[in-house]
Amino acid sequence: MSATTLEMPAPTKRPRVPMNGVDTPKLFATIAAVADQRSLAQFQFRATGEWIAGTHMRSTMPGFYGAGGEMLHKAAHIAEADHPSVLCGEDAAPTPVEYLLHALAACLTAGIANIAAARGVALQSVDCSIEGDIDLQGILGLSDTVRNGFQGIRARFQLKGDAPAEMLRKIVDQAVARSAVFDVLTNGVPVTVTAEC
Repeated sequence: MSATTLEMPAPTKRPRVPMNGVDTPKLFATIAAVADQRSLAQFQFRATGEWIAGTHMRSTMPGFYGAGGEMLHKAAHIAEADHPSVLCGEDAAPTPVEYLLHALAACLTAGIANIAAARGVALQSVDCSIEGDIDLQGILGLSDTVRNGFQGIRARFQLKGDAPAEMLRKIVDQAVARSAVFDVLTNGVPVTVTAEC
């Protein structure tokens, strides 16, 4: 009896293609560049703000430092904040704490899109609802035992994609594990405030 050996071709990697609106080849090239030159990972984001009136203010974000140099956005981004009339504002824009919820939603959603693309999962939809509970007694100076900020934040995501539910949950878990905003909210960060008068 003689044995026949069949030579099987080595499995080939599928080429990375853009997916979910993410330039996947660029994503992996960025990861490789930073892995090769770790100083490229250092970024500094900035905003300048000006008071308009009452509780209304405007911030401008024209650029940032990253990848070894100063960068400008395609156009300066502008965000306004205000308080609703029940909190002595004119309700001309979202409140600062609503922007915080938006920042968390945006960071987690971007992470979900990137991670899904990296894993070859096509997404059909990603929807989220985020809510935070706050007791105004702290802000209003009525209690020294009630914190000024949110007492709790809850985020709920609904995903549809071409992967099993368990894989989609793992993508959300990985987005949470890698989210800069989730990290700041759950681990804190030193904040320094100075005033020139």
